[in-house]
This record gives sequence, C-alpha cells and structure tokens, in this order.
Amino acid sequence: MGAAPIAIKENYWDEFSIQEDDIEFLYSYLLEVESPKTPDELLAILVEERIRREIKAAKEQVLSGGDIYLPKGHYKKGQKLVFPALGWKKAKVISVREGMNPDVGKFKVIKVQFDGSETKEFASGVEEHQLNFESNQTEGNVPETNTIINIHGEYLLNKLEEGLREEDDFVRIAGRWFPRALLVNVNAGHLNLAEAVLDMANGGPLSTSALIKEIELGADENQKLIEFSLDLALEEDERFDEVGPAGEVQWFLHRLEPEEVRKTPKFLRYTPIEYDQRVLSDEMIALEKELDDELSPNLERGPQIKEITIRLIYPHIRSGTIPLTPRIKPFFPTAYESPRIRFIFVDGNTGEKFPGWVVRDRGYVFGLAEWYKERGLMPGSLIHIINGEKAGEVIIQVNSQRSSKDWLRTVLVGADGGMVFALLKQIITAVYDDSLAIAVPDPDAIDEVWERMNKPNVAFERIVVDIIRELTKLNPQSHVHITELYAAMNLVRRCPPGPIMALLASRPWFEHVGDLHYRFDDSEVEKQ
Repeated sequence: MGAAPIAIKENYWDEFSIQEDDIEFLYSYLLEVESPKTPDELLAILVEERIRREIKAAKEQVLSGGDIYLPKGHYKKGQKLVFPALGWKKAKVISVREGMNPDVGKFKVIKVQFDGSETKEFASGVEEHQLNFESNQTEGNVPETNTIINIHGEYLLNKLEEGLREEDDFVRIAGRWFPRALLVNVNAGHLNLAEAVLDMANGGPLSTSALIKEIELGADENQKLIEFSLDLALEEDERFDEVGPAGEVQWFLHRLEPEEVRKTPKFLRYTPIEYDQRVLSDEMIALEKELDDELSPNLERGPQIKEITIRLIYPHIRSGTIPLTPRIKPFFPTAYESPRIRFIFVDGNTGEKFPGWVVRDRGYVFGLAEWYKERGLMPGSLIHIINGEKAGEVIIQVNSQRSSKDWLRTVLVGADGGMVFALLKQIITAVYDDSLAIAVPDPDAIDEVWERMNKPNVAFERIVVDIIRELTKLNPQSHVHITELYAAMNLVRRCPPGPIMALLASRPWFEHVGDLHYRFDDSEVEKQ
C-alpha cells in the first residue's frame, strides 16, 4: 500500500480570493525583479506560491499529531505516530516487542492504538521496505501550475486584478503592474518637454523610449523602471493619450487627435429608441444579425477568417468610418485599456498607407473619409477587410470596376425640403449590394435634412412613414423590403434595424406581404 498523498482540496481554486499574504508576496517579488509584470505573469508565480504554501500547511497539519511512521524507524512506548499509508491516521505506541523473520532478520514489532481504540501491529527497524520510499512521494498528484491556469485561468485572473486594484501600493499601465514605491520621479518639467516633443511630431505617435531620449529622463536608472514611471505619469495627465495596440505603448497628444476620434461624429450619434424585441420574428432576427449594425444587441462573433466583407450605410460613408461589431473587431488592433488605438490602413489595391483609429468605447473605426471619396463609394458599396501582413496594419480594399452607368435608387431633396426617391442612372465605380444601395448626388443637401430630422420634436414613426411612402413609389407592387427601409432611414437619422422592424411588426398600417416586404395601408391609419 502506497502513501496517501498530501493534496490541496478539490474545490480550492474555485474558492480562490486574494489574501494579505498574496499581496505581500507579490509586492516583494516585484521589488526583487524590479520589472513591471503582466497579470498573466503574476498569476503564474502566485499559483506556484499558493501550491507551495498549501502543501506546506497540509504537511504541518498532518504531522502535528506525531512523527511519520516508516518501517525503518525505531520507536518507543508512548510515542505518537502518523501513518501516510493509512490516510495520515494518528496513533500512539502502546508496546514494543522483538520480532523475527528469516527473510528480514531481527526487527521490532510495535503495537499502536488509533483513535477509537483500534489497535494494530507494525514492523520497525526494517531497512529494506517499499514504504520507506513511497512515503517520500506524497505530493505526486498536485496539478502543475499550467494545468491549474488552463482550467481556472479566467476566474483567477479576475480575482487577482480585483485584489491589485484595491491596493494603493500597486499601479498599472499598459496592462502591467508594479509597486508605486519604486517609480522614478517624473516632474512637471519632464511632462512639458514630452508635450513639446509630441507637438513637433504632429501629435505622435511616439514610443515611451523615444520620448525618454528626447527629455533626458533618468539615464542612469533601470530602463524598464524609467519607461514604466513615465508611462504612468503620462497616463495620469489628460494632455496625453496612450494609443498603442496591446503589448505596445504609443503616445499621442489628445488635442491633436482627429475630432472624430475625440468625439462621436454626428452621423453616428444614436438616441436609443425603446422597443419590444419580442415582436421580432425569427426572420427579422436573422436579418438583424446579417446587417451587422454595431448598435444592434446580441450580435455574435463569427468564425475566425482572414477576410471579411462589409456593406456600408450612409452614416459610415459620411463619417469615414467602419462599424466595430463582434464580427469585425478581430481584424483590428485591440488594447489592454486604451479606448483609442492608432494603426495603419493599407490599400490592398494600391499599397498606399494612411492612419486609422479604432475607437473601442464608441464602436467604430475612423480614417476613411478621403478613401471613400476617392473611390466614389456610396451607401451599399462593399469593402473588404483583410488581416495585415505586419502588426499594426490592416488591409482594406474595394472591388473596383470600369466606370459604368446603372439604374439606382437615388435620393434627392425636393422644393419643400423633403426627401424624394427616384430611379436614376448613376455612375458606378465599385461593387455594391443592391438592397442597400442608394445614390446620394448632393450630400450637403441631405445633411440639411438630417439636421431637421434629428430635432427632438420629430417623431421616429413619422420619419418611417414618410420614407416608406416614398420608397413604395419605386416598386410596381408598392412595397419595400426592410433592408431598403433601413438604408433609407439612415440617410436622415442613425438607427439600427431593430426599432424599425419592431415598428413594422406592431402597427396595423404596416402590412407584411411576405419575405420581409411591407406596404403602407392608409386605410388602417384612418381607422385609428
């Protein structure tokens, strides 16, 4: 029979929380290594320390009842023993006598009494016995650190970061933690110099190391400590913005960032419209996911792919942006904490490079206004996003075609200032989705309509009714598909498809004629 292992209890990691001993251990560790560490790095060494502490405590507990029994040991009456092979049961020696075995020779026999008065006899003074070796292997079933992290990692990381955030002695920047006590002093003069350097660089971005060289900060100090200290000082100063992707710290002057990065472009601003999602049919929900509007709820990330096609609507064309939905996010850089990330677009057709911005907290990517204009793109145009060949680069391209004319839904502004839709021949320069395509010959005129339609006294349903009346004039059957209505609605007010669908499904004057096509019934309005 082998020795019962000393183990950590089965649900130990499910009940994990940061304790004072953990904080002291991590603090001492960081003081010793003098290098900021990521949560993953800290978790690995903390799990190792926890295993060591728990095994030590378990050993102390089981051995508190006496000495470990080994067949080779010599014991006396009244001595307390612990038996690994019996699940660390405790007993007291009540007698010792001589023993004899032809294979072993002379030895002693001890009689012990366990709790509950049970008695047993065991050999002692036997040098050659399997239990003498097995008793030294009492930790063989303790999981390795990597195994524990693979199983419980997300939960443990959350608990670790919660604990560190509650401690004033720890600071975090760009996803790394460090003791505040070791930070290098960065004063107002250093920060003013950093601002001047970034100003000369048109705002940035510049790495921390590049800034250190220019402002001559702590040349004789530990370089990592200097970088971390400056990073923290810049992070706490509202003049500076950390815009690098995860794992790379890059600084930019906040005041020199494009206005569309600092503030949501007016064409993307959405005043939430309350609606009952329960009235949406399965077909509607499927279409909502297909349209992939960043304002729609419950969108899902798709399979991991190298290229994705996006269908543009007017607010993004006019703002020079791309929606940042769960399906699109994986193609763009992310960050540990920064809400804004600067990266490089690469035109897949020409190789031209130009800056772009991921605005994570507001759900869009900015930097394409000129690119859209140069390629003559319109609502409904298709663009392709491809994983970049280099870190920090994203490839964007359009399937261009030789200029030709085709009949398209076209939006005009009438003499009364209202929108009018007509089928007119338009020059086409890129592939498009016919269900979303709308030519906009005069964006400035549409912008004026947008201003009027977004005033508080203009009812959402009134806009939908007016648009559906106009669109049905283009169809011999006098009906319109939800996708066409969604594209047209977003010419004058930012709106995801959900509220439009709910309105169509809940009002009797919107008649469903099949396959998500609707017509407007004036007679139903008159009955109300």
